[in-house]
Amino acid sequence: MTRTDGYLLDNRQDEAGQRFQAFATLFDPTTFRHLERLGVGSGWRCWEVGAGGTSVVSWLAKKVGPTGRVLATDIDTSWAASAARPPVQVRVHDVGAEEPPGEGFDLVHARLVLVHVPDRERALRSMVKALRPGGRLLVEDADPALQPLLCPDEHGPEQQLANRLRQGFRTLLADRGADLAYGRRLPRLLREAGLRGVEADAYFPVTSPACGALEAATVRQIRGQLVTAGLATDEEIDRHLANVAAGSMDLATAPMISAWGRKG
Repeated sequence: MTRTDGYLLDNRQDEAGQRFQAFATLFDPTTFRHLERLGVGSGWRCWEVGAGGTSVVSWLAKKVGPTGRVLATDIDTSWAASAARPPVQVRVHDVGAEEPPGEGFDLVHARLVLVHVPDRERALRSMVKALRPGGRLLVEDADPALQPLLCPDEHGPEQQLANRLRQGFRTLLADRGADLAYGRRLPRLLREAGLRGVEADAYFPVTSPACGALEAATVRQIRGQLVTAGLATDEEIDRHLANVAAGSMDLATAPMISAWGRKG
């Protein structure tokens, strides 16, 4: 993620690790399927942008082997530090404000990163610039505006409360510069950046224990901001967290749109 004064989901908070684990459970199978399709293999040089946790970095490290390289960057690398051994290098880097940390990469990948970056255009240009000719770019990002509900089946008061708190979360994100409709733009943006063979798909979890874990960690992380902004009361948050823990609601995530292409 890229540092801003108003960044809502600070990786230094305890709940960040729980969020990373939930993201890995929900989205790693989709990400790994795309990376396999792009042909990641022995000797590849890869840049993992906004690495956060270690699941994708560790997967890439196994694929590229001892002759390859995986550079994992983030503004806060504390969660990725445990992966910092060959072929993995971990570096503090702000993709929306700094020049790319190298060039000639065979693969550049970012997941659930650019939606939060204020200067998304610069970040995307940097990622394309870092690729070698023929190198692959895979960008995966959420589109909360495409499916704004936590409970698509809003059939009772528990679901209504859940959706109201999700609206509060979206309000906080938008107030801090997140682009809630970014995911759907990715195919066009990759073509406009000069990439060839652009394709995209979407993954939309509708109910899963990991969706519940992600929701609980997120609400605990932003609790203070929700209350301060008048978007929820402490009592409502406690009630919602109890409802999530009960496991009786079908909780969804925003669709994650994956778009990929190659540099000409």
